[in-house]
Amino acid sequence: MMNVAEKTILVCDDEPQLREMVCEYLEERGFQTEGAAHAGEMHALLEKRTFDLIILDVTMPGEDGLSALRTIRTQFDLPVLMLTAAAEVIDRIIGLEMGADDYLGKPVDLRELEARVKAALRRAPGIVKAQATQRSITGRMPFGPCLLDIDGARLFDPDGQEIAITAMEFSLLKVFAQNCGRVLSRDQLLDQAHDRSWEPFDRSIDLRISRLRRKIEPHASKPDVIRTVRGVGYIFGQVD
Repeated sequence: MMNVAEKTILVCDDEPQLREMVCEYLEERGFQTEGAAHAGEMHALLEKRTFDLIILDVTMPGEDGLSALRTIRTQFDLPVLMLTAAAEVIDRIIGLEMGADDYLGKPVDLRELEARVKAALRRAPGIVKAQATQRSITGRMPFGPCLLDIDGARLFDPDGQEIAITAMEFSLLKVFAQNCGRVLSRDQLLDQAHDRSWEPFDRSIDLRISRLRRKIEPHASKPDVIRTVRGVGYIFGQVD
């Protein structure tokens, strides 16, 4: 069972009353908390200490929550729960695609918030496992019916014949291999593949994955190797 006393949560919201209410409620449930009034303060705290989860408001003066989330995902891999205005559905969709783990509409139901925080923390060990895999992956590994040569940046079909792939396609394959069993948003894929020549709402990643599927999937129209997770992103391999 999860020991909540060992979990530290960073709450970033520019509304003092809401921020203090959330921190107080979670502390009464045994969590440790730290509050930040804006994104700059949150970034400073993240540099000083370790947190297990971030609760992040979307609408804040200065750097908004979605921009702050993008920065977080380039430096840290920990659960992020977004707070959004109840009517802002588009913010929720964009947030999930950019790597948010969950969202909760305002006004906040504290019991639901606690349940979502605990659920996100239970999923967090999978993130740690994915990070460990990412550091150690080398050599060759199966990728669906194909064989991916990590060190040589090459892809081979079931008969051992090399499949022509671009540098970006190899980068995407490597990211999937490093994160086997983990759902990745479009933003995470582009960040980890080191391709920043894109716009925030660009769906070119969908086209690139479609091309990859034609090269590696036995039936590209019904992909089974790189699967789509509707509203979130893509996944390679089975969920742990």
